[in-house]
Amino acid sequence: MKTKGKLLLTLFLIMWVAIAFTLLKNEGSRIIGKSYFESNQFQSSFDSFKEQLGQLVLLPFDAEKAKDSITVTQAEIEQYRNYYGSMTEQIESIQSQYSDRIASAEAENNATLKEQLIAERDKKIADITQNFKSDEYVEEKIRSDREKQIDRYAKEQEGLKKSLQHEYSYFTYSFTNVETGEKIESPNFKNESVVYSKSYGKQNSLLYVDSSFYINVNNNDSASLEPFTSFDVPGEAAQFEGVIYLPQRLIASSPIHEEYWSFNIKKYILYFIWISGIVAVVALFTFARPSLKEFEVFEKAEKQFSTWPIDIRAVIVFILAMISLGTMDGIGWSFGEYYSIQNLNAFIFDVIFDGIVMFATTSATVIGAIWIWKSIKNTSNLREEIMETYTYRLAIGVKDLLLDRSIAFHTLFVIATAFFAGIGLIGAFSHGDLAAIYAFLFVFVAMPVVLSFLRKIGYLNRIIKQTEDMAEGRLTSDIKVKGKSSLATHARNLNSLREGVRKSMTEQAKSERLKTELITNVSHDLRTPLTSIITYTDLLKKPDITEEERKQYIDVLDKKSARLKTLIEDLFEVSKMASGNIELFKQRLDLTQLFQQAIGEHDESFKEAGLEIKVSTPEQPIIAYVDGQKMWRVLDNLVVNAIKYSLKGSRVYLTLTQNGRHAEFTVKNISNYELSENVEELTERFKRADASRHTDGSGLGLAIAQSIVDLHNGRMKIEVDGDLFKVTVSIPTDY
Repeated sequence: MKTKGKLLLTLFLIMWVAIAFTLLKNEGSRIIGKSYFESNQFQSSFDSFKEQLGQLVLLPFDAEKAKDSITVTQAEIEQYRNYYGSMTEQIESIQSQYSDRIASAEAENNATLKEQLIAERDKKIADITQNFKSDEYVEEKIRSDREKQIDRYAKEQEGLKKSLQHEYSYFTYSFTNVETGEKIESPNFKNESVVYSKSYGKQNSLLYVDSSFYINVNNNDSASLEPFTSFDVPGEAAQFEGVIYLPQRLIASSPIHEEYWSFNIKKYILYFIWISGIVAVVALFTFARPSLKEFEVFEKAEKQFSTWPIDIRAVIVFILAMISLGTMDGIGWSFGEYYSIQNLNAFIFDVIFDGIVMFATTSATVIGAIWIWKSIKNTSNLREEIMETYTYRLAIGVKDLLLDRSIAFHTLFVIATAFFAGIGLIGAFSHGDLAAIYAFLFVFVAMPVVLSFLRKIGYLNRIIKQTEDMAEGRLTSDIKVKGKSSLATHARNLNSLREGVRKSMTEQAKSERLKTELITNVSHDLRTPLTSIITYTDLLKKPDITEEERKQYIDVLDKKSARLKTLIEDLFEVSKMASGNIELFKQRLDLTQLFQQAIGEHDESFKEAGLEIKVSTPEQPIIAYVDGQKMWRVLDNLVVNAIKYSLKGSRVYLTLTQNGRHAEFTVKNISNYELSENVEELTERFKRADASRHTDGSGLGLAIAQSIVDLHNGRMKIEVDGDLFKVTVSIPTDY
């Protein structure tokens, strides 16, 4: 009995330490060393009072000054005037609104109504006409509307001021305007004993008040327009020196009195719990030190508990632990929400109830965890415990094995077995003589069928799980194919599909990345000349520019528009080629002569770029059946590409050779820019070696060349070795 008592004491101390720690974590920073006047509840009320005091009392709203400060800009006049469209559109709209009503009144021979509608229509049309004739007329309408909003705002401020005096009557204050010397005090201000005060000025910062405000009124007047009922009103700013008091005599009658005493009660309770929690920790490590022997007092319960599989025991202990933690948080929440003496009884009931639940669940968790640890503390026991778990036995039972029958056959067989087993069970209960036969059939027929079915379902579940992994993009491993059943065939098909999906996802990711880069690069390359065109067009509009400046601007516009035209034409051309929507005009052509002409045309460009060229051509002609214009474009693009991106002072090697039945044109140069290792992307549209895009290239040169070569059933190969860039174009010549 003595041992049980010590065990209960130990469990209680453990629970108490847990409660104390939880409350320290949740409430410690808000309670320890703090008074009610430092709490969030009070400071929130104080800040609200201070803000309203400045706006409503110290520097109150002056409606007349606000009206004098109203300004209406020409832009606002134009916006008001054209808010519903042009004058013609507005007049047509008014006439349309009244035409049916006037016609209806005329049909009813109601002359009076007709005259009123006509007069009303004409008045609105006259108002619209006047809006477009006179800026002063529109300005006066806007000003009048804003004055109404200011009057409404002033009325609201008066109501708020009265509410402030009633809601925060327990605060007293005395302030002096630093600039004007005006002194403002509350009616009940006097020197007396206070429980809280906040000073402004001297050692502390002054109270700064700004009377500027923004009027945003939901105006239901259909004659007024929303953009002109919301506006800024400039105000004054002032600094005040003074103090805000909370007198001792007023706190008892204030709305915060209940919170004040509730905070102190909670504070003393928490101090007691924390101090007793420290005592409980000391007790756990001294006279109440727990030992395994104490937990042997529930020997029968422990033996019963140990007969359950260890995974079930672990789940039970885990659930109990979650309940214990939940009630622990519930106690912390009860303390955090306790602000009112009126709910003291409910608070005490909640804490006691949660404490009882927590003691029971914490004790069961600790005892259960120790019993589990005792049963698995040596390796042999652990292995035996694992092999007896429901999880392990379920894994063995559902382990997929080879079956010779199709899924449909086995499913029907299992259903039939279950059906007849049910009938047999009813027969066994109805006729005792059938019990032995039923038992035999159950053991030797029903159980094997169930196990066989579980294994098949296990294999199916494995396939389904890996199919889900595939659907979610996890394509890491193949599905094991076992046997020749339909499930095995399905597994093989899924493996083939997985490989196809993997390749597709890789290509899709690459395509999405290149598409994003294409859009970015197109936007950049088109925006640059377009921005220059817009800028210099605006400069040309200025009347005071000189003729020399005008010529310079026109020259820039000419260059940029030509640049933009080239970019757009190149983009259209490469798009047409990529879609196959282009015709080739092939003829027999000497590629050697074409090669020499293409190089000779850029001879001066090579010299200007500081490049030395090394040209190698065959002595005999190389005849191919090609589109001369398109093939010229290929050679020209590759040569221009070498001029733009070669390192200054380096050599460029240009070679034309006959290789079997193909003509090969090779360009080799040292790049002036760091090259990407992914050479395939260099033929993508708007891709450049110059990643910073400071050169004038469109980024379409290699893409156009690649498309033309493809149309000629040729091949273009790009090789990168460090800074060495090599392009080889191979064109068939055996036509």
